[in-house]
Amino acid sequence: MKTASIKKPSVISVDDIEKPTLESGDILVQMNACGICGSDVEKVFGEYGQPSMRLGHEPAGVILDVGSDVTNFKKGDRVFTHHHVPCYNCHLCIHGNETMCSKYSETNLSPCGLSEEYVVPAWNVAHGGVLKISDSLSFEEAAMIEPLACCIRAWTKFRYYEGDSVAIFGVGPTGMMHVMLAQAKKLSKIICLDVNDFRLDFAKKFNITESINSMDETRKQKILYHTENRGVDVAIVATSSISALQDAIDSVRKGGVVMMFGVPSKGTKLDLDIDKIYSKEITLVTSYAASDKDTKYALSLIESSQINVKQLITHTYPIIDSQKAFDHARTGENAMKIIITK
Repeated sequence: MKTASIKKPSVISVDDIEKPTLESGDILVQMNACGICGSDVEKVFGEYGQPSMRLGHEPAGVILDVGSDVTNFKKGDRVFTHHHVPCYNCHLCIHGNETMCSKYSETNLSPCGLSEEYVVPAWNVAHGGVLKISDSLSFEEAAMIEPLACCIRAWTKFRYYEGDSVAIFGVGPTGMMHVMLAQAKKLSKIICLDVNDFRLDFAKKFNITESINSMDETRKQKILYHTENRGVDVAIVATSSISALQDAIDSVRKGGVVMMFGVPSKGTKLDLDIDKIYSKEITLVTSYAASDKDTKYALSLIESSQINVKQLITHTYPIIDSQKAFDHARTGENAMKIIITK
């Protein structure tokens, strides 16, 4: 079977390897669709700061086989599989920091989600990491469950009110999911910023307040114009760009929130006047990944059509063309979400 891995910086190798074997409690899944995440792109082309360098954590497919002791799933089930599942019992989990749990990072798909077939470990199977999907849901849509779950988790990290304003810096796939969540939560002003004109035009289709190029020298004034000269209540940075983070801090109102959502390169430094944070009482929060609780909620939003992720999928590539797919995802040229298929 074929699996994709990082051969060296910026280079992906698609190799034939032996099919994985099952142990008690495991399940074997045929990958039908797997999204490319910004963290995957960072692993290939940047300096990813987290321990796992496996590619593909947004897979969906069909169960090919189940190990002994597996009773809730069977061959032929259509599923989404979460790559990490926490323990829910440790100090971090009890305090709502499930993605910081040591067990979370230990539980991985094998060899990875970006593989024609992969094994879901018994821990994940037994602790909610596998979700059955309906026949009406395409595998490509199911591959969007995990990134939507990450966005959902981010919104639990700060306080907001119906009628609030939000600026979203970076309107790639997850940025657009934040747009849709903001609309579902009835925020009144949604301002999108990006350097990619295709994505700015794409965002305009969603009836947002305004779409602004991040290089526009009047961008801050435009944000102030839409917010009665206050600044936005919430600024979500859905990009790795440090300049976007600086803009978010400058654009949020006094007492507002900046959500750092995008994946920065390891070692990235921020030259910041801390007095801006202190004197304006700005809350700076971060959100890393998602738990299986978040994926369950994401699935419910997608299957109920409350969040239409299908409209974000612009390109698909077969697994053999993984390098082309990642090169395309890196540039973002005329693209939103890119999905790899079997």
